[in-house]
Amino acid sequence: MAPGSRSLAAGLDLTISEGWKTYWRTPGEVGTPPRVDWSGSTNIAEVDFQWPAPERFTAFGIQNFGYHGEVVFPLRITLKQPGTAARLHAAVSLLVCSDICVPEDFVLTLDLPPGSGIDQTSADRIARFVDKVPQMAPVPRITSAQFHVDDAARSLTVALRSTKAFDAPDIFPEAGDGVTFGAPDIRLGEDGRLLWARLPILSSGPPETPRITVTDGDTRAFTVPATKVASAPAPPFRLATRRTGAGMLAGIAALAFLGGLILNVMPCVLPVLSIKFSSVLRHGSEDRPRIRRGFLAAAAGVLTFMWALAAVLYGLKWAGVSVGWGLQFQNPVFLAGLIVVMTVFSGNLLGAFEISLPSRLQTWMANNGGGDFATGLFAAVMATPCSAPLLGTAIAFALAGRGLDIAVIFTALGLGLALPYLLVAAWPGVVTCLPKPGRWMLLVKVVLGLMLLATLGWLVWVMSGVAGPWTALIVLALALSVTGLLSLSRLSPGPRLSGAALLVAVTLVAAPFVSTPAASPAPDGSALAWQSFARAEIARQVSGGQVVFVDVTADWCLTCKANKALVLERDPVRTALSADGITLMQADWTRPDESIARYLESFDRYGIPFNVVYGPGAPEGIVLSEILTDRSVLKALDRATLPN
Repeated sequence: MAPGSRSLAAGLDLTISEGWKTYWRTPGEVGTPPRVDWSGSTNIAEVDFQWPAPERFTAFGIQNFGYHGEVVFPLRITLKQPGTAARLHAAVSLLVCSDICVPEDFVLTLDLPPGSGIDQTSADRIARFVDKVPQMAPVPRITSAQFHVDDAARSLTVALRSTKAFDAPDIFPEAGDGVTFGAPDIRLGEDGRLLWARLPILSSGPPETPRITVTDGDTRAFTVPATKVASAPAPPFRLATRRTGAGMLAGIAALAFLGGLILNVMPCVLPVLSIKFSSVLRHGSEDRPRIRRGFLAAAAGVLTFMWALAAVLYGLKWAGVSVGWGLQFQNPVFLAGLIVVMTVFSGNLLGAFEISLPSRLQTWMANNGGGDFATGLFAAVMATPCSAPLLGTAIAFALAGRGLDIAVIFTALGLGLALPYLLVAAWPGVVTCLPKPGRWMLLVKVVLGLMLLATLGWLVWVMSGVAGPWTALIVLALALSVTGLLSLSRLSPGPRLSGAALLVAVTLVAAPFVSTPAASPAPDGSALAWQSFARAEIARQVSGGQVVFVDVTADWCLTCKANKALVLERDPVRTALSADGITLMQADWTRPDESIARYLESFDRYGIPFNVVYGPGAPEGIVLSEILTDRSVLKALDRATLPN
């Protein structure tokens, strides 16, 4: 301690074993920065802890920032009493990670008596790492720093200009607690003097004004604040994208066709089957040309819905909105409309009323297949809460591709779903194989009505999860009012239909306004000990030697419910998932959730069910098929448990 000195330079010196690392002040998606408690020190007024420029690491598919090998954290220490003895007492807590993470806690002390001279070896070592601490603004040669966050807060675009060309830069933005970024897309322009970068925002919260740290090799590092601009800075060049070959597109279209065909036998299509049977019974005694026209109209209804859905998804994707298969079931207005339709259909099949349309309209619909078209349209709507084998691959390919890819894949999907209609249209004679019309049709009609009532109950339950139980009850009451009004035979068709239309409009308008605020979804009650989904926690659990099974589900996803009832909650899978060393995480996507949507997109998935298994033997995760089997789940658990 030199006489009269008011401050001194020191350093916290860490040597890190090979294969291990510790973290920077902003660690990325996972990790914790070192913390030091100086409260046991004497004659110390303030300690300025400085951070050398970090490196980028990727573990478990997650970006994190820190140090390996060796690091000295420079310290600028201000004394209470200049020139007198001091004692440094540092209680250090840090996290070091390799395949596992280990917290380290230790105490370092150093007595500094009065004296003169300098420890040149330590001074040189501290100085070497001081040179690695990023320069703070104003930074020489940096002429501008701009940033833009898109409206959906899904990406951060940064543009920096320098009078000195960049060589091999990396970028580390900091935008507040809980805001994390994915791997950057970095491009250089203007002879290396423009650094352009775009980073995906992985957290769902809005980022603060970012502080940008840039490293460029071992000799250049700086931290600058950035100025917000109204539109994203243009990249210096566009990356060439490989167009999908006709062969690949045809192969994926074939998968979509098979996936659509399989949807016809999934448990979620009971209302679809009931509508098919109703159509067959209605046409049983008619001539073949009329049967053919009717079933072609139903197939056209299926395809029309698929084309409309493809157009909407493409528009939303172009606008930067999260898209996916079955997401309309997160919308209370859509659910309210389905509840009304199901209630009216059920009442009609159970004999509560018969709607007599004007004779001209009935003739037109009979000749042009208007009713059958609506049947096919509704059948396609009710098929969307399900996923089937091969369907996830096809949908992911479509939504990650061009408009042409979306159009082709959804057309193939619609053709697969409409194939039963097309087969009957091609061979209408199969209708003659059915029993002749008789009293048995009344029983079938009642059975179909009860099936629709069961579907109605499921829709009300889904509505309760999306918008709250009171909203579901209000919508159901309004839907029953529509059915009751239609059943008033004393009224003429005009007032009945007008009143029913008014009640339907009230229902659709009221649904979003009476919805209760969405609470944080909790794992459902079951025999398995599910935890709430937390993406960063996956890496922490796996680094501690745990196997993590992630289940992305929703109340409206009937395939998810089937997987749970038939596989996950039955032995031998249930016993395996309940074993020590396995953590179960459930992500409930019943309501819109940006963090879940972004997690799915990281796997190029846009629909559920989605299950993935992580572990020491599979740090990047093993993605399972949409339809689970005992063998596939147990095999993935074994692979994830074994170390690489």
